[in-house]
Amino acid sequence: MNGKQNKQITSRDVDFAKWYTDIVKSAHLCDYTSVKGCMILEPNGYAIWEKMKSILDAKFKELGHSNVSLPLFIPENLLKKEGELVNGFAPEVAWVTHGGSKSLEERLAVRPTSETLFSDYYASTIKSYNDLPKLYNQWCNVVRWEKETRPFLRTREFFWQEGHTVHATRIDAENETKRMMEVYRWFHHEILAIPTITGMKTEKEKFAGAEYTLTNEALMYNGVALQSGTSHFFGQKFAKAYGIKFTNKENKEDYAWQTSWGTTTRMIGGLIMVHSDDKGLVLPPRIAPRQVVIIPIGNDKDSRVMDLAEKYCEILNKNNIVTYIDKTDRTPGFKFAEAEVNGIPIRLEIGARDLENNKITFTRRDTSEKISESLDNLDILEYTKNLLDIIQNDMYERAKERRDELTYTAHSYDEMKHILDTKPGFIHADWCGNPECELKVKEIHGCKSRCISDEALIDGKCAICGEDAKYHVIWGIQY
Repeated sequence: MNGKQNKQITSRDVDFAKWYTDIVKSAHLCDYTSVKGCMILEPNGYAIWEKMKSILDAKFKELGHSNVSLPLFIPENLLKKEGELVNGFAPEVAWVTHGGSKSLEERLAVRPTSETLFSDYYASTIKSYNDLPKLYNQWCNVVRWEKETRPFLRTREFFWQEGHTVHATRIDAENETKRMMEVYRWFHHEILAIPTITGMKTEKEKFAGAEYTLTNEALMYNGVALQSGTSHFFGQKFAKAYGIKFTNKENKEDYAWQTSWGTTTRMIGGLIMVHSDDKGLVLPPRIAPRQVVIIPIGNDKDSRVMDLAEKYCEILNKNNIVTYIDKTDRTPGFKFAEAEVNGIPIRLEIGARDLENNKITFTRRDTSEKISESLDNLDILEYTKNLLDIIQNDMYERAKERRDELTYTAHSYDEMKHILDTKPGFIHADWCGNPECELKVKEIHGCKSRCISDEALIDGKCAICGEDAKYHVIWGIQY
C-alpha cells in the first residue's frame, strides 16, 4: 500500500478483524441493525451485489438456465423427507410456530436452502424425459441461525443464488455439477481478481444430502480460507426421497438425477479481505459499480475545467465505463479521500493549473500511483479502458502472489501445527482418508480440509498418522 493510512481504519497488520469491520463501515457497505445477527445492506454494498448478480445472471442464462421464485417457508414434514439434509441444517433452522395469534398446525421452517421445495415441485411437474433437463436458478434471501456473526461473512439472513437442476442421466448431472463450478472459478479469477483453488470436499465436509460436493476456495490476505461457491451432485437421493420419476426413452420409469449450486453475499467479504488496504476499499474494475471519478480542481469560474470534465464523463459513460463527476463543494483532499475509501479504481483530476500546461492527472486506487498525461493526442476512452485492464490484471497477480506466498507443503502433523501457529495459509498434505485424522487436524485452530486436490500424492504417507495416503488434500483455517 502506498500513501497515508485512513485514520478511521485500523491497520490491517495490527488487527485484521477490526480493520475488516472498519472498511465495511467507512465504505458504507453495510450497517448493523437492531435485528441481532442481521445487517442493513447500504447503497454501496448493494451496488456491488447488484453487479455480481447481473454478471452471474447473464452467465447462467447464457448456459440455458431460467430464474424462478419459490416460497420462503418450508413445512416441517417436507424438510424431513431427506434425512441427511434436515440433520445437517437442524442447528441453524429458524421456525415459524404462530400465524398471528394462532398456533400453526405444523411448524414452518424459514428457508435455509431450497432443495426440499424444488424437489417437491419437480415431483409434480416432471413426467417424461422430454421435460428434462430443468435448469432453474433462484435469487433470494435465506436464514440460518448462526451463533457468531460477522458482516457479509456469516449473518443470520443473507442473499444468494441457488441453482437446482434435474437431468435424465447421471453423466448429464455430473457435467452440470462440474460446469457450474467452472463458472464460479471463472467469476472469481476474471471478475473479482481473486485466484482460487477448486476440488472435491471430503465426505465429512460435503453438503448434507449430496453424493459429493465441489468447492471453490479463496485465501484471504491474513491466510484464512473462504469457501467461495459450491456445486453439489445429488445423484438420485432427493429424487427417491421426493418421488421425482420420469418415463425415459426406453419407456421405462426412472428416478431423475439432480444438482444444486450456489454462492452468496460473502463474496463481498472476500473482495474486502483479498484486495483492500489501510486507506479503505479497493475494487477490481470489472466489479466496481463506479469505475472512474472525475474531480474538477480550481476556480469555479474557469469553464475549461468543467467543460472537459463533462465531455470526458459523457464519452466514458456512453462506452459502458461508469463515471461520475464529484461536484460537491468539499475540498479536493476530502474528495480524494472519499474516492479512496470507496474503492473507485481511477481518479481523474482536472485542474486549471494543469490545463495551462496541457495536462491532466490519473490516480490508480490500487497502487496510489499518480500519472500525469499530456492532452495532446489523448484518446480518453482507449487510455481509460487500457488502464482499467492493467489495474484488473495487476490486482489479480498481486492476490495470486500473496496466495502463493501463504501456500505451504507439510509432511507431518508437527509441520502443519507449526505453520498454523505462525503464518497460516493453504497447506498441501497427504491424508489416509481416516476421519479420525481429519478431526485431529481440526484441533489446530479449527483447521479443516478445504478440498481434495487432483495433484499427485506428495510423499505417499498421511501427514497425520504416517499410514499410506489415499488423497492429496489442501487444508486451512476457514471463516
